[in-house]
This record gives sequence, structure tokens and C-alpha cells, in this order.
Amino acid sequence: MSSVVAIIPARYGSTRLPAKPLVDLCGKPMIQRVYERTSKASHVDKVIVATDHEEIVRVVKNFGGDVMMTPADLRSGTDRVAFVAKSLAEAEIVVNVQGDEPLIEPQMIDRTIEPLLKDRSITTGTPVKKITDGDDLLNPGIVKVVLDKDGFALYFSRSPIPFARDRGEPGQWVNQHTYYKHIGLYVFRKDFLLKYATWSETPLERMEKLEQLRILENGYRIKAVVTEFDSIPIDTQDDVDKVRAKLVEQKTND
Repeated sequence: MSSVVAIIPARYGSTRLPAKPLVDLCGKPMIQRVYERTSKASHVDKVIVATDHEEIVRVVKNFGGDVMMTPADLRSGTDRVAFVAKSLAEAEIVVNVQGDEPLIEPQMIDRTIEPLLKDRSITTGTPVKKITDGDDLLNPGIVKVVLDKDGFALYFSRSPIPFARDRGEPGQWVNQHTYYKHIGLYVFRKDFLLKYATWSETPLERMEKLEQLRILENGYRIKAVVTEFDSIPIDTQDDVDKVRAKLVEQKTND
């Protein structure tokens, strides 16, 4: 049985939302909500926060979570996850759960892990969701992905892909073809993650500002898991307000 460890990178600094992991969401800091949601995934054996700041360490320990300090100069969340994973002898599969996903669905985490449990040739998995709103297709903040016949990613882009030639206005393309958006959760085999973290930035990755393209550009495949679940990643104060409203709604309906 593979040991599965979920690691949540939590960087203190953020230009748009300072101390983002500690933002209060209806009585709990965001990092606690992400941690608790991740812990509910049945395939996850252990959850660890990877951070660069002592205050986040203190907060995580206060709610009883596991946490590790990482160097402040690491380039990305993936590098932070790899730094922690390197010290985990027992981990065979590592889940990179974004620290700004307080409403992440545990079932989505489980379903993204499952292909790696069933097929040892798969090194990386990630969830995708069908796009139904034409505005999402045109929004560069929503990453689009095209898949091959076996459900592996062919390419990720901030542009609408595929381009529907001679099919009218781009906002209507979702009515004529199945488009997918990418959700930023990754499941790696640990040995592959450690190798991936040593690679240099690649040209397409640099152009699109999308880390996952480094995997494709180096000739490896990413298994896409189609999910019905969505997420609200927090990047701005407006996102904070949306998540707070959602949490109030959920509590009202309980």
C-alpha cells in the first residue's frame, strides 16, 4: 500500500493579500480550513504544512497540525513541497494542495490520487472541470487544458484551446465543444517530484507562466481526472468575501 502525504505550501508574503494563509475565514485562519479539508480525504495518510514563516508555524501548531519550515528563497510552492517531501522516507505519493483553497473537496483529492494507486506508470495527476461559461473560456486567469483520448493532458494555456475556427464568437464555443479548465491540485510520485524540482524553467512555462508545462516540455505525461467539483482559490479581498459568504451559506444549510 502506497503511503500518501499531502503537503500544503503556505508562503507568508503576498503582494495582493499580505499574510494570506492567516486570513480569517469565519473564525478560522485559511490555512486551518485547507488543512482540515485535506485531512478528510480518505487516501491521505498524513498532512503537512510547508511554510517560510514562524507565525504560520505557530498558528498551525496551535490547531494541532503538522508543519515544517522551508527556506524563504524557494522559487515556488512546488519547490517548497519537494523540499519537505525529500525528508519523508515513508512517502511514495505526494499531493500538492494549494494553500489558498479553503473549500477544496476531499473527494476531488481522493479521485486525483486513485490513478496513481492503480497504475504505477503514472507519475503525475491533476483535476480538470468542464467549462460551461463562455466568459471563463476567455479569462486568462482560468487555465484551459486539452486532453488526448486516454485522458492525459496535451497542453495547458491561458488562451482558449482548442481554437474553434469558423465557429462564431469565442464566448459561444463552449456550446459546440467540451472545454476543460485546470484546477491547481497535483499528485506526484515522490521520486518524480524530486526530479521535476531540479529541472530548469522551460520556454513554454516561461511564456504562459504555468509550471506544469515544464513536465510536458520534458516529455512526461500528466493524467487529467475530470471532476464535477469546483473551487474558489483566494487571491484577492473579493475572493475572501466570496468564500466567507459560501461558508455562511454552508453553515446555514447544515
